[in-house]
Amino acid sequence: MDFGILIPLSPFIMVAAIIIVPAWLRTRERREMQETVRAAIEKGQPLPPELIEALTKNVNPPKVSSAQRDLRIGVILLSVSVGLVLTGLALGGINDNAMFGTMSGAAIPGMIGLAFVILSFFNPNKRPPQD
Repeated sequence: MDFGILIPLSPFIMVAAIIIVPAWLRTRERREMQETVRAAIEKGQPLPPELIEALTKNVNPPKVSSAQRDLRIGVILLSVSVGLVLTGLALGGINDNAMFGTMSGAAIPGMIGLAFVILSFFNPNKRPPQD
């Protein structure tokens, strides 16, 4: 059997594994917890408040956008863009096409980061969310 086809497919398999495996493990853990709670209810055992709190604690509220969060995301994306530009400059000594290709790829996170920085000034939620 020729495994040469796995080499070009390996990045896609890796990304799928990184996304699918944790989701599958979370689903399996929830199913086992539900079976345990169901068995306890069927046997007539009362559910302790700690168990109910533990079951509801994993629920994450949606993150509210704030000016500080937008600014932080924008600075990170701008830094990624600058890193790609520096990589393009380093590759420019080897091949001009590599330099232009890398720098054009740097424009995408750079423009998204710039948009986040601009949005941070117009965001009505100026204070970070209180946890």
